Amino acid sequence: MKLSIDTEVLEEEIIEVVLKEEAIKALILYNDDVNTFAWVAECLIKVCGHDTLQAEQCTYLVHYVGKCVVKNGSFKKLRPLCEALLERGLSAKIED
Repeated sequence: MKLSIDTEVLEEEIIEVVLKEEAIKALILYNDDVNTFAWVAECLIKVCGHDTLQAEQCTYLVHYVGKCVVKNGSFKKLRPLCEALLERGLSAKIED
């Protein structure tokens, strides 16, 4: 008995997985009642590579709006950044 594999369907499935993984996502930072403006800004500078002004602007948006997109990119690129922010006690999530 010979198994037949539809390579065209398999290729489409692989392409779909790759495209989903490489799709542009957003790293969202959420407001909390624990962390200071200075600490959040410091984390954004160290983890996300923000300059001082960009980090300060993001902290104000997080505080007054409740959340802010702090970085865009693929899930693969954003995951370690999100984990680093979480390890520092911030509230962050990767969203579509």
